[in-house]
Amino acid sequence: MLHRLRFIPGRLVQSIPVAFGVTLIVFLLAHLLPGNAAVALLGERATAESVAALTAQLGLDEPLWRQYLTFLGQLAHGNLGTSLTYQTPVAQLVLQAIPVTLSLLLYALLIALLISIPLAALAAFRPGGVRDLGVRGFTLLGQGMPQFWVGIMLILLLGVGMRAFPVGGYGEDAAGHVYYLFLPALTLAIAMSPTIIRSLRSSMISVLGSEYVGTAKSKGSYGVQLFRGHVLRNAAIPTVSIVGVNLGYLVGGSLVIERVFALPGLGSLMINSIFTRDFPTIQGVTLFVALFVVVVGILTDVVYTALDPRVDLGRTARA
Repeated sequence: MLHRLRFIPGRLVQSIPVAFGVTLIVFLLAHLLPGNAAVALLGERATAESVAALTAQLGLDEPLWRQYLTFLGQLAHGNLGTSLTYQTPVAQLVLQAIPVTLSLLLYALLIALLISIPLAALAAFRPGGVRDLGVRGFTLLGQGMPQFWVGIMLILLLGVGMRAFPVGGYGEDAAGHVYYLFLPALTLAIAMSPTIIRSLRSSMISVLGSEYVGTAKSKGSYGVQLFRGHVLRNAAIPTVSIVGVNLGYLVGGSLVIERVFALPGLGSLMINSIFTRDFPTIQGVTLFVALFVVVVGILTDVVYTALDPRVDLGRTARA
């Protein structure tokens, strides 16, 4: 198994130019935002002299290329700069927000799998039947609903109407985190489930028609034993890549959902920084998100390799 993971160092090396490109794009986009960071910090009634003084103090009056080189120099030493709004190291702000966002993403992935696997199985065992049509209708409906709208509807239904779950906050302990994160995680899971269901359904139909499943049936394997031992494992192989890609895209959706549910994660930090033109924080959050997507891609390949012994990505990379 270990020799098949030799591709990981190469993927990490490949992520370096990706991270460099991300820093350049984010830096330029952040500085294209309308408005002045000094004015956002001092307020609209600030005098021209105070705005000019703060602009010079923050180094925002220097050419963009010099500001970018300064940013790269700080980044090379592990320094993401200091937040203009919070007057706190950006790295500290990001590290405080990361557990919230990661907890939300993993929670959403767990709920999405709990929704997707049973529904995909219901549809695959009777393709073209009533259950299959119902599941396919659910996937079409789920893909057509905007995430923020789903979140608001869940707040109104389960939060305000039934008062079953809190509509904001993160909780104080592990049990509180699970309770408070349920609605935002369910919102993301509803957005993620349709793609997983469609992929699993298609793979399960193919696996159920294979010779080895027919052989397993002839040996007396049915029901849960057949599904768990022969169908799910083989059907999950092509779905792993889709889950990895969608988990990367889910990061962007979580930024908005965190704002809807008032979660103190990277999303709220990013949006607050955009409103206040806090360039260092915007760059720090975006850089972490880009690196997270790279890591998810590597982990996806690791899981894919573990599920399918025939795959050797290390040998493929050398070829």
